[in-house]
Amino acid sequence: MDFFTAMEVSASGLSAERTRMNVAASNLANAQTTQADGGGPYKRRDVVLSSVQVAGAQGTPYQQAVRGVAVSAIAQDKNPPRLEYDPGHPQANAQGYVAYPNVNPVEEMVDMITASRAYEAGVTSMSTAVNMAERALGIGK
Repeated sequence: MDFFTAMEVSASGLSAERTRMNVAASNLANAQTTQADGGGPYKRRDVVLSSVQVAGAQGTPYQQAVRGVAVSAIAQDKNPPRLEYDPGHPQANAQGYVAYPNVNPVEEMVDMITASRAYEAGVTSMSTAVNMAERALGIGK
């Protein structure tokens, strides 16, 4: 695997993890949003990742082994909203219940932490690839 292929694999992971962090932050920011654009409470979003062919690996013996990652979709959660009794709330229904998003702050923070750690791992692998390339260039001196 050459230097640029390693960088491409690392960059695809960094991009995917950044998207995961942004979606988790959006879910946390809208955890109490009872009226979204489409009507009803905010719907939690999940990032769906898939493996993709790396352009730098095409035409090589390890073409099938070297894969990157891409965001294939950002899906809305299909679970029903969380109902809380608050008859004084302007969005309360006839029975006095308010529909809140089904966002669990603990789960979102765990998603954010794992995405952050995966991002750090991607930065480390990219730094390692750069250091290896620098040392390889230094051999010729």
